[in-house]
Amino acid sequence: MNAGHVERWLATQPLSPDDIDCVIAVMLKILDGKCKMPPVEKQVMAALYDAVSNRPGQRFGSTYRALIAESRMATDEAKRLQIYELRVLAETEISRPVMKAFKARIRATGLVGEPPFGMVED
Repeated sequence: MNAGHVERWLATQPLSPDDIDCVIAVMLKILDGKCKMPPVEKQVMAALYDAVSNRPGQRFGSTYRALIAESRMATDEAKRLQIYELRVLAETEISRPVMKAFKARIRATGLVGEPPFGMVED
């Protein structure tokens, strides 16, 4: 993945608190092993999470972020189950239209999807 890809994308794409919640939910899904994105897209989404992790969401705060940080350092089965439960809860709190619109936007604007997203060298 191109290190500057996410930063360039963020420079042209303002994110709402709902968008931040979607980023958090996707990160939870990546961490619990249920995300079906290709590996490079998971890397892009993890980089996006890192870039916006200090921004406020609409619904999800420090509990979610602390568990994400812990899980990225070491994941055992108990932690994975905790992540799974929090991810399911997060997905029930974000409406389908909001999540679908977010996913469509990140594809339409080139954050993820068909190459050449992130393929240009810095």
